[in-house]
Amino acid sequence: MSTPARKRLMRDFKRLQQDPPAGISGAPQDNNIMLWNAVIFGPDDTPWDGGTFKLTLQFSEDYPNKPPTVRFVSRMFHPNTVAGTKVLIRFDLLLVYADGSICLDILQNQWSPIYDVAAILTSIQSLLCDPNPNSPANSEAARMFSENKREYNRRVREIVEQSWTAD
Repeated sequence: MSTPARKRLMRDFKRLQQDPPAGISGAPQDNNIMLWNAVIFGPDDTPWDGGTFKLTLQFSEDYPNKPPTVRFVSRMFHPNTVAGTKVLIRFDLLLVYADGSICLDILQNQWSPIYDVAAILTSIQSLLCDPNPNSPANSEAARMFSENKREYNRRVREIVEQSWTAD
């Protein structure tokens, strides 16, 4: 059955294949255009450089009028990360929780049908390096980011190294 959501996702996928933004990739799971696997590579010249972070995107039949549910599969260490709750990512603030779910302004109240899969993944990638320690979900990471950047960067590098071997 070809619904408007499925047609749009096919268009998003084609666009992502033809002109992929640097450092991101994504594709539907086998025989399910509504569930995607994606990978975000850590931005160059940042503590996240070299990391490969896996995500899933679950779309509903309301897409593109409603945003997908996006979750990190990979482990994260970030000032806006909390163990045991879902990931919240906003345009100005990345909140990544242990179960990987994400809240990005564009995935919540700032959503617009103009955003496609590439825009979602690019936004998440750019926010990795731009934490908001003043609104921490992970107080340990926020404290490290503010008071001991060297130790914070060391912990991020551990997460990056884990991303190479994680399933």
